[in-house]
Amino acid sequence: MSLPSEQNWLVLNKLITDLIKKGYKVPDGINPEMGIIRSSISSYKKDPSHPDLINGLAKAEMSLNNIQSTLITIAEEEGDEYVDYWLDLLKQVMQGKKVFEFADSRSKFLVNAPPGLTTGRITLRVPLAEERVQEIAEWNGLIIEFDDDVTVQLHGDKEDLKVGLKEMGSFFLED
Repeated sequence: MSLPSEQNWLVLNKLITDLIKKGYKVPDGINPEMGIIRSSISSYKKDPSHPDLINGLAKAEMSLNNIQSTLITIAEEEGDEYVDYWLDLLKQVMQGKKVFEFADSRSKFLVNAPPGLTTGRITLRVPLAEERVQEIAEWNGLIIEFDDDVTVQLHGDKEDLKVGLKEMGSFFLED
């Protein structure tokens, strides 16, 4: 499932990359904000019925609109043709078209934790029983996400995350 906001994010992310390649200065706050927006969209896709995640998506979409406005203003220095190209892509996204695909070889590292949380990721040697991993995560007040059978993302307070990772560390080394 691809959401319009996800496609919008992809277009803006490519625009940021292109502007930087062309030597333009993109405001410092934009890249971290894009990471947070990406996390919000991903979280929403995992549970589209959760009210907090619906609100998070709405905020992410508002942030995307602000970023889009800033980037188009920068892009105007490159000329009308350049701006029209990017506006056309954004218009296609608004019409529900899939403009870009995420690359299959996306990094296995989460760049930005949800706001206020620290993130850790563990790749296991062998798939483990989900209950045991969830038990440790819950005990330490961590949010846990299984990317696949052997990759686990943990989000939480920095100190709780350290304790939880330490507890899980020895568990994961078992064969």
